[in-house]
Amino acid sequence: MLSRQARTLASRSATQRSSIPLPKSRAYAQVASTQDTKPPVAVYGIDGTYASALYTAAVKTSSLEPTARALTTLTDVFKKDRKLPSILGAPTLTSSDKSQIVQELQRHMGNVEKGETVKNFLKTLADNNRLGILEGVCEKFGILMSAAKGEIELVVQSASKLDTKTLQRLETAVAKSEYSQGKKLKVVTKINPDILGGLVVEIGDRTIDLSVSSKISKMNKLLTDSL
Repeated sequence: MLSRQARTLASRSATQRSSIPLPKSRAYAQVASTQDTKPPVAVYGIDGTYASALYTAAVKTSSLEPTARALTTLTDVFKKDRKLPSILGAPTLTSSDKSQIVQELQRHMGNVEKGETVKNFLKTLADNNRLGILEGVCEKFGILMSAAKGEIELVVQSASKLDTKTLQRLETAVAKSEYSQGKKLKVVTKINPDILGGLVVEIGDRTIDLSVSSKISKMNKLLTDSL
C-alpha cells in the first residue's frame, strides 16, 4: 500500500525536525477572478481553497475532466488505505520524502491525467507542507464538479457499509423531497464507525443526523439537564 512506502520515509526522518521554509504559492494556486474560470459554488476550509484553485487551473488549461478523473483515482487510493492521510500529514517528512511521495501518487494515477495540472498541484501541496489535506481537496473538488454538472451531492455516513437496496431507497426518498432542489443526485458513501449506528445524511447545506451517537448525546444532555 502507498502508506507503507510513506511510513518508511516518515520513520527515516522521524528524528529530524523539518526546517523547510514555506514557499510562496505558485501563480496557478490563486483563484482566478474571471467568470469563465470561477468555481460554480463556494467550498470552505483550507482544502476548499486549494480545490477551488485547482478547479480554476484545470479550466484555464482545458484539463477539467482529466483532472477530475485523476482526483477520483486518488480518492479510491485513500479509501483503500486509511492510514495514508496521517502519513501525508506527518511533520517529520523531509523535502526528499515528499518528493518521493508525490512520485508515488503520480504512479497510482497512471495515465489518467497526462498533462501537468495535477502534477504541478501535488508539488505545490508538498512545497507548502499541505499534502495532509489532499484527501479533503479531492472531496471538495468532487463537490465543484458535481455543481458544474448540475448535480448535488448526497453524502451518506454509516457505521458500516450499506447494501445497494438501502442506498437506492434512500436516494429515491431524497430525490422526491425538497432537499434535492430538483437536481440530479450524486451519492457519496462514507464509513464512520464513530456514529455507532444509524445514518448521517448531508445534502447541500443540510445535515440530517439519525445516528445512534447523536441520540445518545441528546439523551445524555437530557439527563444532565434534569439533574
